[in-house]
Amino acid sequence: MECLKLIAAAGFPEKRVGYLGLMLLLDERQEVLMLVTNSLKQDLNHPNQFIVGLALCALGNICSAEMARDLSPEVERLMRSREVNTKKKAALCSIRIVRKVPDLAENFMALAASLLKEKHHGVLISAIQLCTELCKASKDALEYLRKNCIEGLVRILRDVSNSSYAPEYDVSGIADPFLHIRALKLMRILGQGDADCSEYMNDILAQVATKTESNKNAGNAILYECAQTIMGIEATSGLRVLAINILGRFLSNRDNNIRYVALNMLMRAITVDALAVQRHRTTILECVKDADASIRKRALELVFLLVNDTNVKPLSKELIDYLNIADPDFKGDLTAKICSIVEKFSQEKLWYLDQMFKVLSLAGSHVKDDVCHALIVVLSNASELQGYSVRSLYKALQAYGKQGSLVRVAVWCIGEYGEMLVNNVGMLDGEEPVTATESDAVDAVEVALNRHSADVTTGAMCLVALLKLSSRFPSASERVRQIVGRNKENVVLELQQRSIEFSSIMQKHQSIRSSLLERMPVLDEASYLVKRATATQATISADKLAPAVTPGGLKLSNGVAKPPSDPLVDLLDLSSDDAPASTIASTTTPNDFLQDLLGIGGVSSSTAGVPSTASTDILMDLLSIGSSPSQNGTPVVGHPGQESKPIPAAPEAIDLLGSLSSSTPVSEIKATSALPQAMDLLDGLSSSTSVSGLEKTAHPSITAFQSPTLKITFDFKRQPGNPRETTIHATFTNLTSSTFTDFIFQAAVPKFIQLRLDPASGNTVPANGNGSITQGLNVTNNQQGQKPLAMRIRMSYKANGEERLEQGQVSNFPSGL
Repeated sequence: MECLKLIAAAGFPEKRVGYLGLMLLLDERQEVLMLVTNSLKQDLNHPNQFIVGLALCALGNICSAEMARDLSPEVERLMRSREVNTKKKAALCSIRIVRKVPDLAENFMALAASLLKEKHHGVLISAIQLCTELCKASKDALEYLRKNCIEGLVRILRDVSNSSYAPEYDVSGIADPFLHIRALKLMRILGQGDADCSEYMNDILAQVATKTESNKNAGNAILYECAQTIMGIEATSGLRVLAINILGRFLSNRDNNIRYVALNMLMRAITVDALAVQRHRTTILECVKDADASIRKRALELVFLLVNDTNVKPLSKELIDYLNIADPDFKGDLTAKICSIVEKFSQEKLWYLDQMFKVLSLAGSHVKDDVCHALIVVLSNASELQGYSVRSLYKALQAYGKQGSLVRVAVWCIGEYGEMLVNNVGMLDGEEPVTATESDAVDAVEVALNRHSADVTTGAMCLVALLKLSSRFPSASERVRQIVGRNKENVVLELQQRSIEFSSIMQKHQSIRSSLLERMPVLDEASYLVKRATATQATISADKLAPAVTPGGLKLSNGVAKPPSDPLVDLLDLSSDDAPASTIASTTTPNDFLQDLLGIGGVSSSTAGVPSTASTDILMDLLSIGSSPSQNGTPVVGHPGQESKPIPAAPEAIDLLGSLSSSTPVSEIKATSALPQAMDLLDGLSSSTSVSGLEKTAHPSITAFQSPTLKITFDFKRQPGNPRETTIHATFTNLTSSTFTDFIFQAAVPKFIQLRLDPASGNTVPANGNGSITQGLNVTNNQQGQKPLAMRIRMSYKANGEERLEQGQVSNFPSGL
């Protein structure tokens, strides 16, 4: 109120303090601003230009839509004023008015175009900014300004480019770079998608691009904006080449910021004129080796876009050579890009294998598993290159044995094609033979096993390779058996189990060992590539969908907007978990994010319900039911209705294949009784084997949820042939006197449970319990007998037009489910 009193005073000092306080203390949302509208109107008509300036300044900072409508005529009138400062401030104030009330844009179009004929640079900058805002606010304004402003903009740029030294506008020897840049930005907006306007601009853009000095930062700013404008309009090819050459010169600048913005711009320019960008390939490659991490990453992304079938080999060589000296922090990104380039553009398998072997040797610890899998698939299909590959990998293993991914691929190859290594099978022209005995091959795998004992995957692959070598090299069989036997007491359960089983195969099952350890069949390369592409696309879709989920902007599947105060969150509070328990709402559509109740999105129904296979899971039990059986380090055997008991690790090997004598042919294997002391993993169940507990089992109904408004009951039916699977029949009853419409039921479960929701019988629940709707749920408990069922549920509906949401936890399921 003190500010309002000061504004109402007659003197300029009082008004200045009052308006300053008004702008600092209030914003457009304050109702008290309505009281100042009349004072603003009076001051806008004041004969003193400085008081008019105060009013325009205040209006341009805090005016609301209502004030804009009321005072717009005064601002329009002041834009025709003879005072330069008044015109400038009126133009700036009109920008705020257009933003608040886009419908008023047509009132300012002609005025904005007329201001471009002024000589004062302050008025010109304000007018250009107003024209830019008008183009954004209205398509009609954009078309009008295209017809009436292009000539004025060209004249402004020509005058300011050719003007003599003017101290009031000079910045480091450049005449008013701010006006340059504003005019170029408006040109880009007007010329985008309009060939006629673009053609009119070509000459002046070429003049600015060639005459502006590049040894000053102000000049570089103008050149960068000029290049952006050229790439943004329908420019001629020669002009585009000129713009890309400007960006190429920026790459040689010592200023990191200039190089970074040039790389950014070139990434956009490559879609317009890739050939012109290719001419600067050498300079871009040098930026990959820059000391600045941001420039390195951006340059690497640009190089990736530059690669094609003609330059893939020299570019790959440059990147791989740099891989040897690259910073450890950068090696991960660099390795991923090199692998992508080699996979995408490889025209022959030999070149692909050579490049991948180099990458594995130099940065094997940074190569991802899917790349290694793809390499193994290619090796499996390239029968003529298997000998060359195993020899190359053997030599690489000797020199770079600390690279994890290299070790895995190498031991796999040695295990599969060890005899090719020893006998130099499949020699290529010009290839030097490798001198390696059977003992050398076993030594290489043994060294890898000892060196990478902490890596379970590598250790397991080494044990498999040794087992296969025992069949390939009979003379080394006894030594292999000793190496494998050392892991019988390994603290890692996976390695301990493999050691025990493999020792049993080598000692007691000689008759089946050779057939069991035959070379792997050729992997289907086409199906693997399809599967990998599908998985990659699903990941990309999930990444794209996840950021789009914003509180207050969500739409439920029935079209009802989610209340902003209650954003949809993960039913289990797992928004950061990348492997959510999967559930499917009955009313979802393929593009509906509610297909995944946990708010992640992008999960297709074909992958729904697959439990996480992570070896370490801090959220193993999402609902705090018991503990994970793998956390105590010992295997657990659980049966329905029985107490789970851990099996202690025995010092002596448990013969998992004990029921097979060494002379028993595989074809005569019969089903044996399953004993806790000895199980034979190679035994099978005969077709007559009966398993108890598979018959249909009935359980009593439960009240899963009840509130003053809603009651939900569950009926259960066990599925025959699968004791872990249960069908739940849910009944929803309305306890109020109002009918529920748009009823949606959602559910979420822990990761060890799979859930499928069938469509509901309807979406309207009658009032007063006069009828109900039903819905089927299919639940599979993968830890049945160890952990009971548990579920979080959520119900949304409308009652008397009001949206309601209820949720709860169901933990009173009958035992045994």
